[in-house]
Amino acid sequence: MQVTRRVFTSGLAIGLAAPAVLRGASAQGGTIKIGQVVPITGPAAEAGKYAMAGAKLALEKVNKAGGVLGKQLEIVTEDDQTTNPGAVLAFSKLATNADISAFIGSIRSTQMHAMAPDILKNAKPTMFGGTDPTLTKLGNPWLFRCRPNDGYSGRVIATFGLDELKLKKWGIVHSTDAFGTNGAKALAEALEKAGVKPAIIQGYSNQSQDFTPVVLALKQAGIDVLGSYFTFENDLGIFARQLRQLGVTAPWVGSPSIVNVTALKLAGPALYNTYGVADYAEDSSPEAKAYADAYRAVMKVDPDNQSSWCYDAVSLLATAINKAGKTDPQAVREAMLSIKGYKGAEGEYNFDQNGDGLHGYNIVQNKSGKIAFAKHIEFKD
Repeated sequence: MQVTRRVFTSGLAIGLAAPAVLRGASAQGGTIKIGQVVPITGPAAEAGKYAMAGAKLALEKVNKAGGVLGKQLEIVTEDDQTTNPGAVLAFSKLATNADISAFIGSIRSTQMHAMAPDILKNAKPTMFGGTDPTLTKLGNPWLFRCRPNDGYSGRVIATFGLDELKLKKWGIVHSTDAFGTNGAKALAEALEKAGVKPAIIQGYSNQSQDFTPVVLALKQAGIDVLGSYFTFENDLGIFARQLRQLGVTAPWVGSPSIVNVTALKLAGPALYNTYGVADYAEDSSPEAKAYADAYRAVMKVDPDNQSSWCYDAVSLLATAINKAGKTDPQAVREAMLSIKGYKGAEGEYNFDQNGDGLHGYNIVQNKSGKIAFAKHIEFKD
């Protein structure tokens, strides 16, 4: 298995042709290094491009403000090839570099589960975007989540469908990986707590090419509302088109992948008028809006959570290292846990002892291909 190391010098254009390290201007006395595991090849390569762009925006901002501990910040990236073995290999390769002070992991929960044992052994702070609730309950003190977990998303999807849409005959479709299984479980539990049992729950394998059996099962069940947890946007795009082609028109409230840029491109009108729980929503805060303006100026596309959490991850690591006054892993860990009220692109970070920084979701709607912010739902428990 070949793993590619990439170097991006100053300037924000993100190319996919040449390997190297992502850094700002060189600094006397070396740099503070962060390792990033990211898909450069495979089905999620486009999402990886967005993730690197978000990280690079934060890198430029941090370095222009003086860097970290008086040094410039540098990000070293490795290709996870959109696979679990690739993610493990990429992280392991980064971990051999003793100069790397902290890490940015994956947005894919299944990859985070695969890397978790090595992250624990490596014993350095690792930011990640996977939303499986169990990831911060593994007893691994080095994991810090930069997106809200699906314990919250399930409650938001259920609350919105029951209270706002006032629909009760639920169908749930989910990936059978860790993310999808635990997300569907959280949604089903939230519905049952409200006295509603889902009419049907259908799992599917990642990278499926035909969702006809799943769609026909939903149609036969006579659902009037759909909830979903899709891991990969290409799967979601195929499902959305087949869902509409086979005549299922029920309102749909999906996990964050339903509003990602790649999914919108693939599904087109099949996703019009759907709803999503979105950790990132441009109009949810001044910080989110400022990030959107900066990102769009560089990438010429709208931002989504593939990039926004990476932007926050770099910014939070810079804040924690400066707060600790050194790169000692335990000191940075304690500094990260002490961060309260930090306003990022994704929302306001208040880290709890499990390493969860965010505790709510936005509801958004796809209006003819444009994502419109509806409301934010925050939880205190």
